[in-house]
Amino acid sequence: MERTLVVVKPDGVQRGLVGETLRRFEARGLKLIGLKMLVVDRDMAERHYAVHRGKFFYEGLVSYITSGPVVAMVLEGPEAIAAVRLMVGKTRPYESPPGSIRGDFALAGLRNLIHASDAPETAATEIALWFKPEELHDYARDVDRWIYE
Repeated sequence: MERTLVVVKPDGVQRGLVGETLRRFEARGLKLIGLKMLVVDRDMAERHYAVHRGKFFYEGLVSYITSGPVVAMVLEGPEAIAAVRLMVGKTRPYESPPGSIRGDFALAGLRNLIHASDAPETAATEIALWFKPEELHDYARDVDRWIYE
């Protein structure tokens, strides 16, 4: 099983899209193993976006993610990273197809509603940044045999 981090960004929280976002992931068959709401401070934002440090858009990313509450979640399932990335859509919302979260709910620029890990290594690093081990819950779901087998 693969794990991935998803963050509903401040615009998604402000627009009331947290429930719809989580609903889509659960309906797809992904298992929610961690969930919390928080306000990201500058230090955490800088660590999260460290790979973009020095790029022209870095300060905008940090300002955006710290501008209001976010909802972070860890999802688990086979090929979870690729499945979530397809469901989220492209970084630029106007390039995202209808049916994706960004394609259905976002329109422009940085206001792209959601962050999703892009690779197993990134997911592991991001999950460790956003969640303590005791905040992640392993549990069996009876429905998994209908989804995964």
